[in-house]
Amino acid sequence: QEQLVESGGGLVQAGGSLRLSCAASGRTFSRYVMGWFRQAPGKEREFLVAITWTHGITDYADSVKGRFTISRDNAKNTVYLQMNSLKFEDTAVYYCAATPRGPTYEEGSYDHWGQGTQVTVSS
Repeated sequence: QEQLVESGGGLVQAGGSLRLSCAASGRTFSRYVMGWFRQAPGKEREFLVAITWTHGITDYADSVKGRFTISRDNAKNTVYLQMNSLKFEDTAVYYCAATPRGPTYEEGSYDHWGQGTQVTVSS
């Protein structure tokens, strides 16, 4: 069964860092575009960034630019999101997603989704 599993979320103080991981299983996603999204309470899901299998990276959302970094290890079928200088407003459930199509910020283009991992930033 194809599955994306996020990990690495938790509670962190403002200014701190976390690294999220998204491990793929059941199939190889090495040639898929992998994206990170987040959804804060009461808000729509927000695209953050995506990475192609050749490590090409889309623009980051303005809200995280300069603080978050995406990377992937195709051999491990894993994509990462390094989050630095976390702010209270980064509190959200973070999702990874995969699409066989080109890099895109469009949520509907992603076929596979993880269950999400909660990130809570205390002010």
